Amino acid sequence: MQTLLITLALFLCTLLGQAQTECNCCTPNHQQFDFWVGDWDVYDTSGKKVGENKIEKLESECIVSENWKGATGGSGRSYNYYNAADSTWNQVWISNSGNNLILKGRAAPNKMILKSELIESKKGNYYNQITWTKNEDGSVTQLWEVLNNNGESLSVAFEGIYKSKK
Repeated sequence: MQTLLITLALFLCTLLGQAQTECNCCTPNHQQFDFWVGDWDVYDTSGKKVGENKIEKLESECIVSENWKGATGGSGRSYNYYNAADSTWNQVWISNSGNNLILKGRAAPNKMILKSELIESKKGNYYNQITWTKNEDGSVTQLWEVLNNNGESLSVAFEGIYKSKK
């Protein structure tokens, strides 16, 4: 009887240990956007600080969470996640002004490229595309472009350079 109890206890400890170390979102695909994780000061291309952004992993490494605070008072959050069902990255962005943006795309070497669905407006149809690029010095460049139907850049909505606060 004592041997049975010891065997059962060891079996349960093994199961509990496996459950605690299992990480469903610790795959290479789920880690493709990890280069953006950090506590950042964000500068425009002229070197002027335009805000701060804290990017962290949540929900057992399944979400890349963004918390933006602009230098002029604007703020916003995004949740980014890898969808294994269609092998895409997805972002849902909501700002304190009530604007939102939904993006979908894929990683490339040292980059993440996400794009909106076609947006139809009175001024014309366009896409929003945001590309994050990991730079050699450890900084990250975020380029937000407005594209026409043919994928050609109409304008740059934002270009920021993320520099680690550390």
